[in-house]
Amino acid sequence: MKRTKLLFASAAAAVAILIGSSNSNAQTAPVNDGDSKATRLGIGLSAGIPTTDGYKFAFGGDLRLQQDFTSNVSGILSVGYNTFSLESGPAATSSVDNIDFIPVKAGIKVFPVARFYFSGEIGAGFGTRDGSKTAFIYAPGIGVGTNTGIDIGLRYEGMTGNSAIGLKNPGQVALRLAYGFNLN
Repeated sequence: MKRTKLLFASAAAAVAILIGSSNSNAQTAPVNDGDSKATRLGIGLSAGIPTTDGYKFAFGGDLRLQQDFTSNVSGILSVGYNTFSLESGPAATSSVDNIDFIPVKAGIKVFPVARFYFSGEIGAGFGTRDGSKTAFIYAPGIGVGTNTGIDIGLRYEGMTGNSAIGLKNPGQVALRLAYGFNLN
């Protein structure tokens, strides 16, 4: 648990440094007379803390397509792979194993101020084990995007009901670090 707290403290420090350095360059960007219509493809890695008992760490990766509708609203589509690692000890000896699933989500990012955003995604989680079901996924979040293509976000990702991975209402709080390529 101490290692996880250290990871999140380090990530928070990195976000603060990036925000500070990106704000110092904010005045050098050209003025945009109209709304952006950029399309980006982001590749991200995430690390998180499961909110489900018996699991100690979550990690995953994703591809995210982002289309700007206006200068402060973008649509997003993402697909990824997530795994929750078991804690050692009594929980690890139960019939439950590490859990793996493929989230496919669609959502929106709203930028109330430059570079800072709120996001919301919904979709489906597909379990990777035999006999797995599909579950509804929801993922509200916040984040910072820089002019250099770096995107750092914090989200809660939850699944409803008896999920794709065989657990009731699993979830995670995850930090995502990504790089976005401009496709225009």
